[in-house]
Amino acid sequence: MTLLSVNLNAVAQLRNRRDLPWPSVTGIARLVLAAGAAGITVHPRPDERHIRRTDVFDLAEVLRDYPGREFNVEGYPSEDFLALVAEVHPHQVTLVPDDPSQATSDHGWDFVAHAELLRGVIGRLHGHGARVSLFTDPDVGEAGVAAAKATGADRIELFTGPYGACFSDPARAERELGSLAATAAAAAAAGLGVNAGHDLTLANLSAFQAAVPGVAEASIGHALTADALIMGFAEAVRRYIAVLS
Repeated sequence: MTLLSVNLNAVAQLRNRRDLPWPSVTGIARLVLAAGAAGITVHPRPDERHIRRTDVFDLAEVLRDYPGREFNVEGYPSEDFLALVAEVHPHQVTLVPDDPSQATSDHGWDFVAHAELLRGVIGRLHGHGARVSLFTDPDVGEAGVAAAKATGADRIELFTGPYGACFSDPARAERELGSLAATAAAAAAAGLGVNAGHDLTLANLSAFQAAVPGVAEASIGHALTADALIMGFAEAVRRYIAVLS
């Protein structure tokens, strides 16, 4: 079974359109956890355009009321980000190679070029008790996985954005699934756990699950939030869990 971690960035971005406290990020977190989500994911960016630094602390408090659920904090390993996670002690930290100006994560790490940086950061995060996952391009294959393993990471997170962009091109979707499956298999063989995230939807998730077995956790936010506008967050969470199960 693949666990569902609900990314709340889109909820925070909607709240930030007005100087008002709703929609409540912590309120939605409690709602999705009560509906069965295994965890919460956030990506606090330096400009706080969606998740704010204060949200990270508030959500850490919420998670304390839900034993066994996990808090996953994503971000580029700047000193400010590392100081934040050192204070919050999330269960998992997902490192992404994003430039602060990016609208969203759109590529994985070059594990060879950034090996020294990643080894040092991962050692620090392990010292805080966090599991570390590295955002990974879907086609890195065995060589890329071996380089990721050498950094000391616990997991990789498959960047599923290119697959998610294939909603009108089934042939390309099959090719993307093949790349994802090969990288996931290489990770499993190397002893790395596998997460996945980006543009996974109710429409494309079943095919992904069938083609890429063994994914421990899927982080889903944008599509789930869009579905929740129609069916409500609790029902959206239940439907995604049903597919992931």
